Amino acid sequence: MFEKMIRGKELEWAWKAAVVAFVDVLVIMCSYLMALFVRFDFVYSRIPQLYIHEYLRSIPYWVIATLVVFYICKLYHCIWSLVSVPELRKIISAFIVLIFFYGAGIYVMKLDMPRSYYLLGYVFSFLLTVADRFSYRFLHLYMKRFARMGGRKDRIMVIGAGLAGQTIVKELILSRRIDCKVCCLIDDNPTKKGRYLEGVPIVGNRYDIPKMVDKYDINRIIYAIPAATGKNRKDILNICKETKCKLQTVPGVYQLVNGEVSVSKLRDVEITDLLGRAQIKVNNDEIFDALSGKTVLVTGGGGSIGSELCRQIANARPALLIIFDIYENNAYDIQQELRKKNPGVKLEVLIGSVRNTSRVNWVMKKYQPDVVFHAAAHKHVPLMEDSPNEAIKNNVLGTYKVATAAAGCGVKKFVLISTDKAVNPTNIMGASKRLCEMVVQMMNRQYSGTDYVAVRFGNVLGSNGSVIPLFKKQIAEGGPVTVTDKRIIRYFMTIPEAVSLVLQAAYYARGGEIFILDMGEPVKIDDLARNLIRLSGYTPDVDIMIEYTGLRPGEKLYEELLMEEEGLQETENKLIYIGKPIEMDDEWFKTKLRQLDEASYREDESMKEIVAEIVPTYKYKKKMLK
Repeated sequence: MFEKMIRGKELEWAWKAAVVAFVDVLVIMCSYLMALFVRFDFVYSRIPQLYIHEYLRSIPYWVIATLVVFYICKLYHCIWSLVSVPELRKIISAFIVLIFFYGAGIYVMKLDMPRSYYLLGYVFSFLLTVADRFSYRFLHLYMKRFARMGGRKDRIMVIGAGLAGQTIVKELILSRRIDCKVCCLIDDNPTKKGRYLEGVPIVGNRYDIPKMVDKYDINRIIYAIPAATGKNRKDILNICKETKCKLQTVPGVYQLVNGEVSVSKLRDVEITDLLGRAQIKVNNDEIFDALSGKTVLVTGGGGSIGSELCRQIANARPALLIIFDIYENNAYDIQQELRKKNPGVKLEVLIGSVRNTSRVNWVMKKYQPDVVFHAAAHKHVPLMEDSPNEAIKNNVLGTYKVATAAAGCGVKKFVLISTDKAVNPTNIMGASKRLCEMVVQMMNRQYSGTDYVAVRFGNVLGSNGSVIPLFKKQIAEGGPVTVTDKRIIRYFMTIPEAVSLVLQAAYYARGGEIFILDMGEPVKIDDLARNLIRLSGYTPDVDIMIEYTGLRPGEKLYEELLMEEEGLQETENKLIYIGKPIEMDDEWFKTKLRQLDEASYREDESMKEIVAEIVPTYKYKKKMLK
């Protein structure tokens, strides 16, 4: 069957090439005959019979020489429906070669013709050859457009009159499978306004988008500026989403360089496109080299961050990947996924709690991990406000137990997953994570054999408990979408970005650092909710209502990433920074940890007061300004 298809394609190509060659024969014959007519003022009776005879004697040579040269220059191997500048160059090259063939023919046949005959015949044949090639493309294009007339089709605006925009426009125009019309282009370069790209007008800049959407009756916008900064992308897409058109975008700039930009690569605009910064990229090769052949333990390996850590670590081909989690369903899910996608990776999935000292010690002694990523934690702010002792047991004491066991078993690197809520915390969850950071810094000073570090980042889009899944569920149910406060702002990142940062921290770690991501500008949760409603095809406060419920216990209007006293140090990755370790009395801190341990297990109701004594920046409910 496949061989028959190949033979069929070859026959189709041969037939098309024969048709084009026949047209070339007619072009050569007509060009030189026309040259004679022009020379004698278009009056046949004035042409001497000698010249007619010489024309008939020489024309077979002109035709054969032209066909041979055209074939050598691959003019019968082109796709003429896509003819462009490269094909024009081939035609020019062929006619330059023909000068020598024609000269040789004149000399050998001793032709006696007017000199203008040779020049005019040569020029006419070149012009007609170019014309017949390009006329096929234009005929093909207009026939396609004519065939699409009638019926509703997408009317498209492309933003970006650069290489990516040109590629998209050309493919949309020539595609037989996409029923659409590219009506106009938008570009912020003022010198491009009023010009045309692939026959499509460039009609203005980003501020003209709403007006041009109405003027050209646009129902689909394609964002085709892969190299734009995150802020520019956010600003332009914010204008676009007000038009209620369907939004799509091309891939990133690295895919543009690889030649991967095409209509098939278009995707719908997502909420991540509106964050106002570029996606974080790290050097995965060096990270994977550092983890290759190592035994790696991930606590909380079934959670949002923990499971993504396991996925990316599995790609580094570790000697052994240990997934440790209290919740067996999540652990089972990531186990099955990795067995399917990474069958060559040796995997151990263990159920247990980081609060269980004997279980943690047993795991460490049995498997002797080289690297530990500690992602196990209670993270839900309102729930922890109601159960502060559980936050201390799991987050603080769990971290201390895992970190202590790591020191006793020769772990080389210990990486704690922290949060921006640890900075000037107003809730027990954030305060507990600040205590975890203090544990890590204390352990790094006390045990020189292990590098202890923390990684701090903001809210993770799509993670368990994040606002995006909640908003999507509320939109699917028809609303209302609940926002705590219209003024509340947060830093956001994607799960892969968060994990890339964690892995980068493991690579950079020298001990005692708190790694912090430059997450760009914070985003208003209210704006996030409204953008998600619009991207879902609805109008906020019309189709889907937004309800403001008030700040929850322990919640503050804004989060911070860096405490003032920590300082800031840049790493090789310009978007990752290091906070300077804070000096403290380690023996005093150990005493306080024992106090926390005792208080949490007797369910002390003054836990928040005890934590506030250890973390001076913690402002719990009684001390919050109303």
